[in-house]
Amino acid sequence: MNKIISAEQVAAHVKDGMTLMIGGFLGNGTPEKLIDALLASGVKDLTIICNDTSFPDRGIGRLVAERRVRRVITSHIGTNPNTGEQMNTGQIEVEFSPQGTLAERVRAGGSGLGGVLTPTGLGTMVAEGKEVIEVDGRKYLLERPLRADVALIGASAGDCSGNLIYKGTSQNFNPLMAMAADTVIAQVGELVETGALAPENVRTPAIFVDYIVED
Repeated sequence: MNKIISAEQVAAHVKDGMTLMIGGFLGNGTPEKLIDALLASGVKDLTIICNDTSFPDRGIGRLVAERRVRRVITSHIGTNPNTGEQMNTGQIEVEFSPQGTLAERVRAGGSGLGGVLTPTGLGTMVAEGKEVIEVDGRKYLLERPLRADVALIGASAGDCSGNLIYKGTSQNFNPLMAMAADTVIAQVGELVETGALAPENVRTPAIFVDYIVED
């Protein structure tokens, strides 16, 4: 199967109202070219699962600025005033999840688990409406797993089969999100022939990747 597609073809896989996971940490490791494709397509009413909403002119922040996002599940919005403004005026719904909890919820979604137990957030607004489970006399919040229709991830390099590697901190949420979506589209900085990557360096195996867009 040829997994390589053009950026323009990305739009065919993302429809209005879908839930997307988008990798990155303040724009580092975010697939900007794939976000360009979404903006050009006019897709809207998206639910975005992400670590943060970046900046107004970078990454996920551009989708927020163009009002393409209906809901966001994230750990941080402080670097993007557009997100806060839209939240306060009711234009966007924000579900806050502590960063470590968010990562584990995505991991649980990708691993087929029913959720994770964590003490983080007990006694705060994070706990509102959530089930509390006691284990060995200690209370935990049950945090439900997260999955998405489509994951857009950014990789430093990959081969034509879809095996991916990440350099430095660009790894962040990308490998987790690649496991937790029905369709995974990877933007690859350097595309090489299958077999050219050292197996021990591969962080996302090809089995998780449906499509590749060369940077």
